[in-house]
Amino acid sequence: MEENKEEIVEKEEVVEVKEDTTKQELEEMTDRYKRLMAEFDNFKKRSSKEREMLYTSLKSDIVTSILPVVDNLEKAAVAPTEDENYKQGVEMVHKQLMDTLSSLGVEEIRTVGETFNPEYHEAVSSVQDEALGEKEIKEEFRKGYKIGEKVIRHSMVVVAN
Repeated sequence: MEENKEEIVEKEEVVEVKEDTTKQELEEMTDRYKRLMAEFDNFKKRSSKEREMLYTSLKSDIVTSILPVVDNLEKAAVAPTEDENYKQGVEMVHKQLMDTLSSLGVEEIRTVGETFNPEYHEAVSSVQDEALGEKEIKEEFRKGYKIGEKVIRHSMVVVAN
């Protein structure tokens, strides 16, 4: 009878050890699962951000290659001509192109009358003009553009004082 008691105690200890081991394994697996889910969530966020950055970069590159066309259309629109229909056609094409760029989120950088900001403007000259404030932009040589807060081409400007 005494041996049976010892066997029962040993079996109970083995069962307790197995239960403890099973609980510990379950906790470890739960912890691993939570970590894996957090890693996967971070991966999804990082991938989404990278795709968005790539899209913006590609859009910026394409728009940058189109900007010389915009410049030339602006010059053609102000060029003197006797043919009003021709001038109207150039202005319509320019407006259509600007509307398309605007739908892509492209904005002109404001210049004349604004305070010089090196993040948006590139100073090509400076002049003394008492009528204007310090670091105020007097003239624009080339328009600048941005998509959101990303500058795709700086404005070339003349800064006063």
